[in-house]
Amino acid sequence: MSRALVKYVRVSPTKARLIAQEVQGMNAELALASLEFMPNKAAGIISKAIASAVANGSYEPQEVEITSCRVDKAAVIKRWRARARGTASRILKPTSHILVEVAPAAVEVVAPAKKAETKSAPKAEEKAPAKKASAKKVASDEATEPKAKTKKAEPKAKADGKDA
Repeated sequence: MSRALVKYVRVSPTKARLIAQEVQGMNAELALASLEFMPNKAAGIISKAIASAVANGSYEPQEVEITSCRVDKAAVIKRWRARARGTASRILKPTSHILVEVAPAAVEVVAPAKKAETKSAPKAEEKAPAKKASAKKVASDEATEPKAKTKKAEPKAKADGKDA
């Protein structure tokens, strides 16, 4: 596992966390590609941190996934703005620390899972047609019930008989 820490970045931590949550758990190559097209300032900074973490572990972006992308609050820069009648109002400029941890992608145990699915799949297929048939019967029963309700049009026929 390798990591990269970018400190005192002039980005609001709340805005940077939105981007960090999107990237967490993704493949590094896919994350870098998606961050490239995001318009946020934090997206560019986080993508540089991911690239740095990948390079720190001497990996290729295809081989690793982002295990953790954390944004912490750092110092707040305080400035003043002149206001009416000689007063001043405070301007807060937040900064943040961005920590990205990258680890090699877990080796997927696909073969045993597929074997288990293939064994259970025929059983599911055997049960599925029976359920579908009963669903069709229910649907056909429901279709016949509204027709029976439409037979209540007999009073109209009687009304027609009265007119004649």
